[in-house]
Amino acid sequence: MTLYQPFLDSAIALLQKRLDLQPYPIPEGFESKSALVGKGKHQEEVLTTSTAFQSPKLRQIRAAHVQGGKSLQVLNFVIFPHLNYDLPFFGGDLVTLPGGHLIALDMQPLFRDDPEYQAKYTQPILPIFESYQQHLPWGGDFPEEARPFFSPAFLWTRPQENEVVETHVFAAFQDYLEAYLNFVDRAEPVTDPQSLADIEEAQLRYLRYRAEKDPARGMFKRFYGSEWTEEYIHGFLFDLERKMAQAGLKSVT
Repeated sequence: MTLYQPFLDSAIALLQKRLDLQPYPIPEGFESKSALVGKGKHQEEVLTTSTAFQSPKLRQIRAAHVQGGKSLQVLNFVIFPHLNYDLPFFGGDLVTLPGGHLIALDMQPLFRDDPEYQAKYTQPILPIFESYQQHLPWGGDFPEEARPFFSPAFLWTRPQENEVVETHVFAAFQDYLEAYLNFVDRAEPVTDPQSLADIEEAQLRYLRYRAEKDPARGMFKRFYGSEWTEEYIHGFLFDLERKMAQAGLKSVT
């Protein structure tokens, strides 16, 4: 079993328990993709699998799981709410490379500079964030341009040992997801036209940024080629604009 399979299994089990889950369509060719990398006895198969669900309040719950042996394992797990809820995004990036682990967990705010929004969605999870600081200290610099998309409860850490990932990171991932689902439980639909336009604009701003700056782009291109990679990013991982175009909805931005 790979390092992050238990994370994915526990997340799906929790989602099934808490939500009315339905499958989310995964475009053909993206459910599973493999490639051989390296040469001779160093050759490894890299397997990327996709999982996706939806629920009445959540437009897309999706995971991309990359398994490439001990030195390459990635789980990118993201939840996008429907556009008539002001819920933040849930984001989990769990990355293992030859140099160690890169862990990012957050409920990424739609409106980071709005004190009311922060009081509603960040203040309640700060105690969870703080409870893990002892074992999961701040991971250091990350891009300045990314800062508007993260909350003050952004858990960003670089543990060296697998054991820390299997224990403290696993517990933090579960606690953040549980807290997020509590927010989902209480979420009420937004009906005010201006608020709906603001939510759509904030979601598109985030998705465009993530699609443009996806750190996995180079890795996927190396394994699977440019055409597959761009279609995977825009047609599945960050597909809101594509879905809106298919539905004939005009973006407000």
